[in-house]
Amino acid sequence: MSTLTALPPGVTHRLVLLRHGEPSERARGRCYGKLDVGLSEAGRAQVRAVGARLAGSSFASIYASPRVRARESAALLGLCPPEAVRVDPRFSELDFGEFEGLRYEEVEARYPEAYAEWMRSPTTMRFPKGESFAQMQARVLAGVAELRERHAGEAVLLASHGGVGRIILAAALAMADADIFRIGQDYANLSWIDLYGDTPIVRALNWTPDQPQ
Repeated sequence: MSTLTALPPGVTHRLVLLRHGEPSERARGRCYGKLDVGLSEAGRAQVRAVGARLAGSSFASIYASPRVRARESAALLGLCPPEAVRVDPRFSELDFGEFEGLRYEEVEARYPEAYAEWMRSPTTMRFPKGESFAQMQARVLAGVAELRERHAGEAVLLASHGGVGRIILAAALAMADADIFRIGQDYANLSWIDLYGDTPIVRALNWTPDQPQ
């Protein structure tokens, strides 16, 4: 996979997306966006396996969300020193506000109306004392636009979250917001997008090392 950083003719920018590996037990069954959890041992192994397949890649820069699970994933790839990873808060996961750290059944019990709205229309929900999908989408896509300008003619890697990856991929595919959860985002998956001028082409989606190259 070292060719990921060698751009084909006509490609003006390549963005490689990595979702963080499996999080620690502390996150299981809970709402975790801003909640800072690290990776489980299985999650670390997942990311190292991705790093092994990317050995020899030379990205112009590697970016990460400020969340521990994303920064740890970027570092475990072994493609650059941990201190060289560029942290950008615009690529953080959704801020669930008062739902952060709660189990889903706790959210349903404490906030029945808000929970029902969330289940009914997740992309229009504004989380109590947190973010709406539209707010997250705006910051993520602003960050992507800046990466394209800053790294014209280069390949970069972004270690972030399932929600961030879905937003970026849905924008590239011109998908409606309501369809965003049709995009698979397994732990420690790679997706990548090539830009031909202003036209994005999704080259790979939800690839993991157990799949054929």
